[in-house]
Amino acid sequence: MLFTITGILAALYLYNKHPRSLQNIKPDYTVSASALLKEFEDDETGSTAKYVNRILEVTGTITEVRKSEKDILNVTLNTGNDLSVIICTFPAGTDEIKLVAGHDITVRGKCSGFLMDVLLNDCVVVK
Repeated sequence: MLFTITGILAALYLYNKHPRSLQNIKPDYTVSASALLKEFEDDETGSTAKYVNRILEVTGTITEVRKSEKDILNVTLNTGNDLSVIICTFPAGTDEIKLVAGHDITVRGKCSGFLMDVLLNDCVVVK
């Protein structure tokens, strides 16, 4: 009986746990948007092993800011490649006042991989 209650409480805790903010987390790698994309283009397998599920700090120029229907903010960073960008997904409720196309920005996020674009999730603005 005790194990059942403990299991239920643990499941409820994990279900209701909010993702941690990356604001005060030290990044595993710091890289420019163009260098990150180039690494994936040159060696996708090696870059996937190196970067996926790691915290990255990426600097680049904002090309687009778009909000989804669920209030999730997607910001794209220029890579110098017309076909591929870095897509940074910010949690719902993120203040978008600092996010203006044409401005340089540094974001910290968790890398999810590469599918023509490099994907970063749970992003926060560093500077």
